[in-house]
Formats: sequence, structure tokens, C-alpha cells
Amino acid sequence: MSLDFISLESIENLAQQYGYWVIFFGILLENIGIPLPGETVTLAGGFLAGSDQLNYWFVLGYAVLGAILGGNIGYWVGRYGGWPLMLGVGRVFRVPESRLIAMKNQFGENSAKAVFLGRFVALLRVFASPLAGIAEMPYPQFMLYNTLGAAAWASVMVTLSYFAGQFVPLDKLVALAGQFSAVVFVILAAWIVIPLWLESRKAAQVVKAATLPEEVSTNPQESGS
Repeated sequence: MSLDFISLESIENLAQQYGYWVIFFGILLENIGIPLPGETVTLAGGFLAGSDQLNYWFVLGYAVLGAILGGNIGYWVGRYGGWPLMLGVGRVFRVPESRLIAMKNQFGENSAKAVFLGRFVALLRVFASPLAGIAEMPYPQFMLYNTLGAAAWASVMVTLSYFAGQFVPLDKLVALAGQFSAVVFVILAAWIVIPLWLESRKAAQVVKAATLPEEVSTNPQESGS
């Protein structure tokens, strides 16, 4: 999810003209919750570093810093203002508050996975930090996974475009990164959904086992009468 009217050519030109600040603010604003193409900005920075127009370490440093700070701002925005906003949106779309609470609790149980791996998924990269704040994820835990995720994501994206950009066009790199993001999304969804499905199945079996003795105990009475 990004602002599609910002073309790849425009991003590359902005990075060439304004350098590291475009990388920093592009990633920071995306992690706050604004749907900017932060991944494309990062790939463009690494690509330009590979062609000696920018410095690799500065690109990496600004990318990590922007991701960490943006994630922190997004977290506190979600912590102090996200839940009332979500309730308001829920009323507009007639989503019961009980369902929103269940979704909030479900995200809270998997918040560490979402914050870390969400860096590699465009949609989650925009909303993971605000959702972590809404779910009241403990801040020290958020800070740990936010920092680790930011460092891992920026290192992969910048290094990939730095080396591969010498042989592969930037638009092809962006397309490959999008495919990689889709694969990570499937893995993350399976990681979260499968345990929940197994847990619900186990709970259903427990309920069935609990009701079975009642059925057995009522049968002799019916036969005796």
C-alpha cells in the first residue's frame, strides 16, 4: 500500500537531488502510518550507492534511523489516539466493539512477530507500529523488536540494491522486492493463523469432551423410564 502517483523515476530523482534526507524522511513517514513507498526509497538509495552517487553506510544508517524513529512515533500515536479512532471507524462500518476488542487482543498476542517481520511486508510496515500501540504492547518489548526489525530490513534492502543494482535495473529490483514481500506475508500469516486454528480446534475438542459425560449420564435414565 503506497502512494502510486509517486513514480519510481520521481523517487530516484529526489534521492539524487536531496540524498540521504529523502531516504530518512521517506522511511520515517511510512513507519508513522503514512502510506509512502519507503521500500522503494530504500532500494533507490542502495542503488545509487552502488553507482557511487551516495555512500552505502550513510544510506544504511539513515534508513535504520528513519525506520526506528518512525516506528516509535507510530507506536505512541497508536497508544494515545489509535483506539478511539479505531472505534470511530468501527461505528462507521458497523463493526461491533466486541469484535474490535478481539482483534486488538489477537494482535497483542502476536505483536512481536508482527513488528519484526512486518518490516518486510508493505502493508504491515505502515500499520504495525500504530497497531502495536493500540494493542498496548509493552514499550521495552516494542523498542527491542522495532530496532531489530528496522536493522534487519534496512540491511537486506540496502545491501540487495547496492550489489544487485550493478547488474539489475532498479525497476526490476522493486518488482522482486514486492514478490519477496508477498512471500513473507504468507509466511507471517501462516505463523499467526495456524496456531490460532489449532488452538480453536483444541478448545472445540475440550468442549465436546466436557459435554459427552452429560449425554452418557442422561441415556440410562431415558432407557429406565
